[in-house]
Amino acid sequence: MNDIGTHAAEQPKQGDSTGLDLLACVRAATAAPSLHNSQPWRFRIAARTVDVYADPRRQLEVLDPAGRELLISVGAAVFTLRLAIRGAGHLSDLKLFPVAAEPDLVARVSVGRPMAPTPAAEALVAAIPHRHTNRWPFARSVVPADAVERLADAARREGATLTVANPVSRTTILNLSQEADRVLRSKGLYRAELARWTSPREGRGDGVPMTAVGPWDALEILPIRDFGLLQPRLDRAAAEFEPYPTIMVLSTDGDTRRDWVSAGQALQRVLLTATWQNLSTTPISQPVEIPAVRRLLTDIRAGRWAQMVLRVGYGRPATATPRRPLAEVLLPDDWEEP
Repeated sequence: MNDIGTHAAEQPKQGDSTGLDLLACVRAATAAPSLHNSQPWRFRIAARTVDVYADPRRQLEVLDPAGRELLISVGAAVFTLRLAIRGAGHLSDLKLFPVAAEPDLVARVSVGRPMAPTPAAEALVAAIPHRHTNRWPFARSVVPADAVERLADAARREGATLTVANPVSRTTILNLSQEADRVLRSKGLYRAELARWTSPREGRGDGVPMTAVGPWDALEILPIRDFGLLQPRLDRAAAEFEPYPTIMVLSTDGDTRRDWVSAGQALQRVLLTATWQNLSTTPISQPVEIPAVRRLLTDIRAGRWAQMVLRVGYGRPATATPRRPLAEVLLPDDWEEP
């Protein structure tokens, strides 16, 4: 896939002299994935720039005390914003953490010169509204090698590494993931946090609705996040998931805040590339949420810090999760960080 650009209450429509609708690009960015669909981002639109802020009020303190997954989520939104600008016919310039005194200002995306989008960029743009986390069983079909290589190439283009687990390492990763899931489920604060982000309330613009939860894994192979933890087990059917899932580990060369944002950009490019290939995906974050388990997945000597585990395959269409209205994520031009 070709590069999309260069690195370095509803509001009225905002654009620039070229006719680019930056508000529409921000709306596309809000479709990015985030931990528990927390959507921890805010945007400020100027004439030809969009500032992307982390929203610490939406950080999950139990699962993500360091804010690593928060910045991965924001990074995914940054990539989607860049992609939307590219799809609208412009290059863009990216600066991470452009103002040292504003740590929550994660990225400044500036509109570059006009350039027609490539077919590859258009395909990724078209995939944005169709990318959904799939917590249902996948087919037992093998993911083709060329499809796997496209996913690995997508990660490389954003400075990350995507490694496919072989049968032995897959078993190890799944066992570690199950152990991490058991550790998390044993914590009362974790269960309470999970309950806050799983709500049956109609009209909620964030969190994970029960329609997106999926069934239990009858074989107990995959640690699908148990958003129904506080619901009676009989409310959810059990199903046999694929016994030999395709498991991939996304890693970065470092483990700084910049690396976390880069991991988010790589993750979203991978997910959209998978969607473009009619593949379903499930981020499995439990093993990277327990430090001791994450260390086992990290190869410091090789310079690879594990950031996310992914399950990839062919699955039934997944249910979309809600999004907050733009009025809740847009900042006024004169906003100053407290």
